[in-house]
Amino acid sequence: MIKNLMRGLGALSLSLALVPLLPPPAAQTAQAAQAAPAAEVTTLADAVGLLKVTEEDRAGYTRASFRHWTAGEDATDGCDTAAEVLLAEAVVAPAVGTSCKLTGGRWTSYFDGQEVTDAGSLDVAHTVALGEAWDSGASAWTAGRREAYANDQGADVSLVAVTSRTNRRKSDHDPADWMPPSPEVQCRYTGEWVSTKLRWQLTADDRELEALKVYAEGPCEDTIVRYAPAS
Repeated sequence: MIKNLMRGLGALSLSLALVPLLPPPAAQTAQAAQAAPAAEVTTLADAVGLLKVTEEDRAGYTRASFRHWTAGEDATDGCDTAAEVLLAEAVVAPAVGTSCKLTGGRWTSYFDGQEVTDAGSLDVAHTVALGEAWDSGASAWTAGRREAYANDQGADVSLVAVTSRTNRRKSDHDPADWMPPSPEVQCRYTGEWVSTKLRWQLTADDRELEALKVYAEGPCEDTIVRYAPAS
């Protein structure tokens, strides 16, 4: 009996030795945080100075070059990227029905300051529009990277819920040709524009850079830019 007990203890010890040692949950969380790129924090003026300046080229662009909308961050929730952004930005959460149909809820379209209670009146806009991204370097990307850009929920400034009419006016213009009609949010928009370009290593053309400098060296000199390079 004692021999059998000793054999059992020996087998248990061997089994434990073969089990890989895992760090405690807190350590796993710390390791995950270390794996994510650290966010860069700088002034708007310094951030503008980091932009590489090149000529833009729209040749070959189609919206189909950027696959969107995909299944979003949670592939099990039945909502695509755009719907997940609407849910994340809701001031009052909407009800979520079959096929992620959103009813009720309330949003603030920061471009124009409008309060919206109908999700159908909103667009999920790319802060740096797809056409502008193409001009600024995305034309050389793989299809997979363009898809990642078009569905970027890794930075909360990449995609924003705004009124459809304002997004239509924005179109694919850069800040040299369009700014939000609400002056009080123009510094925010300028910072988010530059943040997105730096996150994705997109370039700027001369007119765009000069427009950005007007804000960075003037009314938006206190604006802080935060960005983490896209993987």
